[in-house]
Amino acid sequence: MTQSNDGQAAHGAATPPTGEDFKQLLTKDVRFAPDPAAVATAWVKDYQTAYDQAANDLTAFWDKVAREFSWFKPWTNVVEGQAPGARWFVDGQVNITVNCLDRHVQSERANKTALLWLGEDGEERRFSFSELLALTNQIANGLKELGVKKGDRVCIYLPLTPEGIASMLACARIGAMHSVVYAGLGSSALRARIEDAQARVVITADIGYRRGKATQLKAIVDEAVYGLPVVEHVVVWRRATPAIALTDSRELDFYALCSKQSTECAPEVMESEDPLFMLYTSGSTGAPKGCVYVHGGYMVGTAYYMRLAFDLKDDDIYWCMSDIGWIVGHTSMVYGPWANGTTVIAREGAPDFPNPGIVWEVIEKYHVTKLFTAPTTLRMFMKFGPQYPHAHDLSSLRLIVCAGEPLNPEALIWAKQHIGNGNLPICDNWWQTETAGPTIGTLISMEAFVGRAGKAFPGYTVKVLDRSGQPVGPHQGGLLVIEGSWPQMFRTIWHDDARYLDYWRTLPPYYTAGDVATVDEHGYIAVLGRADDVLNVAGHRIGTADVESALVSHPAVAEVGVIGKPDPIKGEAIKAFVTLKVGQIPSDELRAQLIEHVRHELGPIATPAELDFVTALPKTRSGKIMRRVLKARELGINPGDLTTIEE
Repeated sequence: MTQSNDGQAAHGAATPPTGEDFKQLLTKDVRFAPDPAAVATAWVKDYQTAYDQAANDLTAFWDKVAREFSWFKPWTNVVEGQAPGARWFVDGQVNITVNCLDRHVQSERANKTALLWLGEDGEERRFSFSELLALTNQIANGLKELGVKKGDRVCIYLPLTPEGIASMLACARIGAMHSVVYAGLGSSALRARIEDAQARVVITADIGYRRGKATQLKAIVDEAVYGLPVVEHVVVWRRATPAIALTDSRELDFYALCSKQSTECAPEVMESEDPLFMLYTSGSTGAPKGCVYVHGGYMVGTAYYMRLAFDLKDDDIYWCMSDIGWIVGHTSMVYGPWANGTTVIAREGAPDFPNPGIVWEVIEKYHVTKLFTAPTTLRMFMKFGPQYPHAHDLSSLRLIVCAGEPLNPEALIWAKQHIGNGNLPICDNWWQTETAGPTIGTLISMEAFVGRAGKAFPGYTVKVLDRSGQPVGPHQGGLLVIEGSWPQMFRTIWHDDARYLDYWRTLPPYYTAGDVATVDEHGYIAVLGRADDVLNVAGHRIGTADVESALVSHPAVAEVGVIGKPDPIKGEAIKAFVTLKVGQIPSDELRAQLIEHVRHELGPIATPAELDFVTALPKTRSGKIMRRVLKARELGINPGDLTTIEE
């Protein structure tokens, strides 16, 4: 770790404030040099060279990447048109499952472990690439028996299991669009997604497990599909003993349907721009948005960016701590790793059950080399204390990558010290459901700046602009935008092109991410949070991430959510909701200490006017703190769409 004075901290004002500049209140510029041993074997040894090669000839760059994969018919043009209507690998014909499965089965990887699945209770199931292809084909043939064909939609409401993953691949195999809904969303949210997609088939299970408890998934589906004539079949994987009864004429047993099927199923020939899947993402207002992705560009882009961000090697044991219900599960657990022939670990259940050390037990037992997790999970590890990682041999780990929300410096430094023994690269990453793959980040061969996500990955042009579309100065906040198009980007919102085009209307011709960011003199970008997560206090624009990071740096604090409340004098006053680490007791004295701690760290303008201790924060099931829910509760207003909330 080095301390530098030639740059400012990664946090800054969202617009130039009056008076003392907020960035001057954060004087640390902590950075970590890349590990020379890691650089020596890195897939990309020099970021700038790789970035410049892509920028100098984007068409040639993506043409070269795409030629690594198997196509039924090559493309005539790499890209046609401009965002938001760009088309990639035009006239090419492909099926993504051929490149995730068949290509490896026809090579020396045939018997390599593709999927190592773990249950909360310690159950273990392994699938080689050959075995995963066989299961995929059986499910695909089962769907074909039900009349599912190219272009149909299939809703998958399954837990994180081999059956859930293989059902995704089976849909792709026959050209049907899968719509995976997180197995935990309620019946009304599930029904809305089934109706919007007009899904002919729903695949579900009787139960899912989390924290040792069974969630009755079939009962949720029963309520969701009641009176929905579009649903022709409900396929149920029955896990529990004795097996539940299937009483509706639409219901079939998963394995009764699939186990009798052939393990051979010819892949459907898909045009590059044919739809692969839709995935619903929620906004603060309006109905959930069904983002649509396609076979060709999604395959090429996710394969490249996964290999880049995770420095994937053939001997990696890679654990993605997400779920198939989110874009991370699609890109970073299923399609991206397997397009690279990587061994993937997937674990059903909570990362702190049956004990707070289970993650480290898994890493030690299975020699995990690469770990993908969220900042909120790192903060959970902090909450339980360093004794848990210290109790295990974690020497197999080569890299941890975080994404989902800003990685606060305290969590990064804690992980560096207690998980990586001071040497392990902990790399930040920024992307969205809509970008569909890692977009900004720090590679294993790059210097890591604490508090900054990193730089735009090769193939992207990312800018930070003010409201008039002009680039902001170093450390001045602005809107994060992407210029042009990229292969794996979403192609539309299902049956709502106007809503899709809204992403390009704020600052045409750029895609506007909806996040506030800063960029420093080194070109490193810090994403401060959603545009509506930026506070305006007495003329100063302050990112909620700044205040949250300051509070989390206190040894008593586990996690924080910060909101702005209307204030007649300041415009907004800061209120913090704080969860404490295990063993810490809320008190007025501690509240005063924490407020003073922020004053010391950030100065008077960022000091919370109020601070409440809470036992938990409202989060999405992917781990993002839902600050708008905190604000709505505080102000007594409607919080909007809550279908992705954890509790």
